[in-house]
Amino acid sequence: MSKTFTVTFLPQKKKTEVPEGTTILAAEQMAGLEPDAPCGGNGKCGKCRVEILEGKKTGVVLACQTPVDSDMKVDTMLQEKVQRILAEGKTRSVPVDPGIALTDRDSGRPYYLMAFDIGTTTVVGYLLDGKDGHEAGVASMMNPQHQFGADVISRANYVLENGGGQMRKVIVDALNQLIGKACADAGILREDIIQISIVGNTCMHHLFLGISPDSLVHAPYVPAVKEGMIITPEKAGLKMNPAGRVLILPNIAGFVGADTVGCMLCVAFDQLDKMTLMLDIGTNGELVMGNKKKMVTTSTAAGPAFEGAKIECGMRGSRGAVSHLKTEDGKIVLEVVDHAKPIGICGSGLIDILAFLIRYGFVDSYGGFCDADELEDPLAKAESWRLQEIDGKPAFVLFPAEKTGNGAPVYISQKDIREVQLAKGAIAAGIQIMTEKLGIRPEDIQQVFLAGAFGNYMDAGNACEIGLIPYELRDRIIPIGNAAGEGAKLACINQGEYRYACRMAEEAEFIELATESEFQDVFVDKLEFSRAVEH
Repeated sequence: MSKTFTVTFLPQKKKTEVPEGTTILAAEQMAGLEPDAPCGGNGKCGKCRVEILEGKKTGVVLACQTPVDSDMKVDTMLQEKVQRILAEGKTRSVPVDPGIALTDRDSGRPYYLMAFDIGTTTVVGYLLDGKDGHEAGVASMMNPQHQFGADVISRANYVLENGGGQMRKVIVDALNQLIGKACADAGILREDIIQISIVGNTCMHHLFLGISPDSLVHAPYVPAVKEGMIITPEKAGLKMNPAGRVLILPNIAGFVGADTVGCMLCVAFDQLDKMTLMLDIGTNGELVMGNKKKMVTTSTAAGPAFEGAKIECGMRGSRGAVSHLKTEDGKIVLEVVDHAKPIGICGSGLIDILAFLIRYGFVDSYGGFCDADELEDPLAKAESWRLQEIDGKPAFVLFPAEKTGNGAPVYISQKDIREVQLAKGAIAAGIQIMTEKLGIRPEDIQQVFLAGAFGNYMDAGNACEIGLIPYELRDRIIPIGNAAGEGAKLACINQGEYRYACRMAEEAEFIELATESEFQDVFVDKLEFSRAVEH
C-alpha cells in the first residue's frame, strides 16, 4: 500500500492528501488552486516555481518536476491572477429573434440569453435580455484549463495522455460559475436563461464538448467536427433552463475555429467592400483576408510569445506586467499594470520594447544585440548600461532586481527576441501568402481589423515597426475589441445570424501554410527586422 502525505499550501491555507510521488503541481490541482503551467508541466517554462518551506528538502523548485516525498508546507509564491480581460468590441444591431419558444414565454415571464467566448486564456460570458437584446451583464474569468498548459497543443497532448474528463470538467464548471455570477448580479434565476451560444478556437470547442483533439495534433490537422451544432443543456452540462438549447458556432479548420467565425460575423465580413485583413492574435494567430468577392483564412502558431509563455520574464497582462514603453525628454518611460512594482513583461510591452530596441540601434536587422560601443543615438548611449549579461547571456534590463516586486531583474533576453522573431515572421509570412492568393499586394489592403485583447492593448505603430504587420498599413489599423464575443452575441440574439455564420464558415477558403511551397522561404525573409536597416 502506497504512502500518502499531507501538503499544506500557503498563503491559501489549503491542505490536500496525495499519494507519494505525486508532483507538487498535481497536488496544487487536486487542492483546487489552478496553478500556472504554460508548458503543460514539462519543466520548460519555469512559471510553476514554488518554495518548499517544510519537508525533506526545502527551497525554490519547479512544482511540475518535484514529487511529494513527505508531509510538506509549500509557499505557492502567489501572483495576482486578476488579468485585464477584454469584454467590449465592435458591434452591429440586429432584430431580436432567438428562434426558441417556451410555452410560458409570452405570458410576461422574463427570459434571457447568454453568449460565451471560450478563449485559450480567458472566458467571457454576456447575459442578454431576451426581449430587446440589450446586455444585462458580463462575467469573466481566467480559463482554468491553463493549469494543463498555456497553449492548445499542450492541452491537446495532456488530454491524449490523460483523458479529457478533467479538462472538460473544469471548463464546464467555469461556464456554470459564470452563469451563476451573471444571474446573481442581474437578480434572475438560471432557469430564466433559455438559450446560450458558444464560440472558441477549434481546440477549445473540442475540449468543451469532450471531443478528442487527436485530429488537431496529427496531420492533416482537421477538426473532428466542423459544422455548427445545436444541443441540449444536459448534453452541454450547463445549468440553465432545461428546455432551452445551446448553439455551438462552426469551425473552419483545425486552427481556425468558431471564434474566428464569431469575428467574421461581428463585422459581416463577406459584405465588406474594402479589401480587409482581420487579425486575432492570442495564443494562436488567426487571419482572414478579402471582401465580399472572396475570403481566405489561415492560422499561424504565433501566440505563445505574445502571451508570455516562452519569454523568460513573460507573463499575462496582469498586475505588475510591463505593458508599454515610450520615450519622453530623452528618457525611457515604462508603464506597469496597476502601477505596481514590476515582475514581468506582457505581450503589448514586448512589442514596444522590441520596437524601441530596433529604433535606437540596440538590436540589428538579424535580431542580435549590438555592443554598447556601437550605439550612436544620444538616448541609446545614455541607456547603454541596460545592456548586460544575465546567466552569461546578453540581455536588455528594464528594471534591476532591487526595483522589482519579486527581487529578480525584469529584462528581455536574446532568446526572447528570437521567440518574437519566430512569431512575427510566421504572421507576416501568412499575410504575404494570403495577398498572393488574392492576387493583391500588401499595400492594396485598405483596412486592418485587430480583434482580441492583445490587438486592443498593443501599440499598432510599434507592431508595424517590428514587421508583425506590413509597415505601409500602419495608418489603416482599427481595433475592434472582443469581436468573437460580439459575434457570439449576434448568433444568440438572432437565429438568422447563426445560420449566416454557418454559411460564411463554409464559404471561406482555408490556406494550410505548411503545405504552401513558398512558405518557408517567405517565413525566413520575414524573420529579419527590416526597419532596423532603414533606421
